[in-house]
Amino acid sequence: MTERETVLLREFKDKLDKLIEVHLKVKNENIRLKEELSAMKEHLRSVTLQNDEIIKKHENLKFAKSLVGAEEDSHNAKIKINKIVREIDQCIAMLNK
Repeated sequence: MTERETVLLREFKDKLDKLIEVHLKVKNENIRLKEELSAMKEHLRSVTLQNDEIIKKHENLKFAKSLVGAEEDSHNAKIKINKIVREIDQCIAMLNK
């Protein structure tokens, strides 16, 4: 092999080694990002569940307040009770299927 070919081969090997190194770094970064994404999805799911619980508690508090409140609030309470009864009826109907 000539000296020029040896130099070209060495340069090629160096570039290939750098490319492999960059590939491994990108691959590791990709793995890290996938793990981070998975953790973020789990966190989002947890926060969403907490939000749903807070919304339900808020609705229950509004309902309780309307039961204790003034006469115009009793109308709202009756509407909410009817809504709850309809939801229960729908659940029973789904269970009977």
